[in-house]
Amino acid sequence: MILDRAEIAQLIPHAGSMCLLDHVIAWDKDSIRCRSGRHRARDNPLCYAGRLGMLSGIEFAAQAMAVHGRLSGAIGARPRVGFIVALRDIVCGAGPLDDVAEDLTIDATHLMGDDARVAYSFAVSGDGRTLVGGRATVLLQADMTA
Repeated sequence: MILDRAEIAQLIPHAGSMCLLDHVIAWDKDSIRCRSGRHRARDNPLCYAGRLGMLSGIEFAAQAMAVHGRLSGAIGARPRVGFIVALRDIVCGAGPLDDVAEDLTIDATHLMGDDARVAYSFAVSGDGRTLVGGRATVLLQADMTA
């Protein structure tokens, strides 16, 4: 383990129960791998009617991208707000995410970007299968507050 949840929360604008990553387990200049058990947490703010939809995995991936950007310097100065402006090639498994018994593994690979926007490919896996994957483009707004 390289970083724990408290250290991750210092790197991204997500706080409290909205910080969805438990650990950064590996990273380099191009990619990051994180783990999380927060998909099983009853206080997960993404739950609706007591369930966590599979597409919520995209937010787990987005947070891994944000952490990678800070660790690698890929996004320059810390953005206070980032907006997912495009999702491509999304593959999504069936069933709610909170039914996945094991911790999630979140992988993200930096494809391109600058201080204003970044693109990553990502995969969220658990229970021996890919649950959600695809590509995301994020617009970074360093001058905005969350």
